[in-house]
Amino acid sequence: MARRRNRPGDPDDGELSVNDLIDGPTEVISPAALAAARAAGPDRSVDETHDLSAYATGGPGASEDPPSAATTDLSAYATGGPAGPTGGDPAARTGRARVELPGLPRPGVLYRRALRDALPGIGRSRRPDAAPPVELAVAGVAVDRAHLAEYDRVCGFRLADTLPATYPHVLGFPLALRLMTLPEFPFPLAGVVHVGNRITVRRPVPADVPWDFVAYAENLRPHARGRQVDVVLVGSVGGAEVWRGVSTYLGRERGAGGVGRDPGERPAPPAATAHWRLTPRVGTDYARVSGDHNPIHTSRWGARLFGFPRPIAHGMWSKARCLAAVESRLPEAYTVEVAFKLPVPLPSTVAFSAVPGWDFALHDARTGRPHLVGTVR
Repeated sequence: MARRRNRPGDPDDGELSVNDLIDGPTEVISPAALAAARAAGPDRSVDETHDLSAYATGGPGASEDPPSAATTDLSAYATGGPAGPTGGDPAARTGRARVELPGLPRPGVLYRRALRDALPGIGRSRRPDAAPPVELAVAGVAVDRAHLAEYDRVCGFRLADTLPATYPHVLGFPLALRLMTLPEFPFPLAGVVHVGNRITVRRPVPADVPWDFVAYAENLRPHARGRQVDVVLVGSVGGAEVWRGVSTYLGRERGAGGVGRDPGERPAPPAATAHWRLTPRVGTDYARVSGDHNPIHTSRWGARLFGFPRPIAHGMWSKARCLAAVESRLPEAYTVEVAFKLPVPLPSTVAFSAVPGWDFALHDARTGRPHLVGTVR
């Protein structure tokens, strides 16, 4: 989990909200064990704790001697990657190896392993200088209508047969989480900070169609506090891209030399359109519908363990709640981008503001300090 450093006198302390992801060790299973697991029925979650790169379509998965878990070059196991046919395969054009997973990973095991991996002396130390040369794919992801209805309720969307813009992020998040637990990911996920998110909706999608997802990372770059990378999740229906999400994560690193911003430079908040009183249930309810059970969102003890006096709201809940407030005025196709600022403590009262165009923001109702700023175009 991301550790917030509380140092008195640091004017920039806590200027970023936290949406941490978890990293855990992997191991390789034999082709025979994989085949048995796939034949066992609908519970095809073996990829949640094992490295499946050797079993990608078209790779040497049928070999009796799969590569060791320490192998990091996945290009030989891709479908249409550098070692396969080029044609029109997106993986060939990007140079990333594509790994087809048999189903969405289940994040629970990854979270539990990460708690162990975050312990001093056990966690891995790594500083790859590039994004992972791999993309993960999964096909035929169905929408559970009951889950969609509960998500709509928690985030404030009206009940509808089409998906709100932020729902595919939750639907495909386990795939992105699996990507970020690869050894090739540039920093351990027990310390990442979610600093921004951009979603592009190309057309409305009804709830009764299956989704195909691809996740990859790109654009690793320096930041005043460390390095940041974009994790891209692409959703397709019937072979056509209908949704794209780009989450920017910051890995804080010692010696980055960042300079804090003078609080006096902060502009005055815009006039509030609405005030929302947020209770601790915002954290627990969203954890239930999103699958992100980070204790900093759900537990006072867990929040204090990582430097927060009380739980904080999920960043993607804040974005969803803002979109729900202007839902009736959104076009069918648009891009919505947000920057996450200060965490939203639970409980608290926040001020929402929006102006036609659309620019919107979330601030602390008492102090005016920013939690989120965003645009819809």
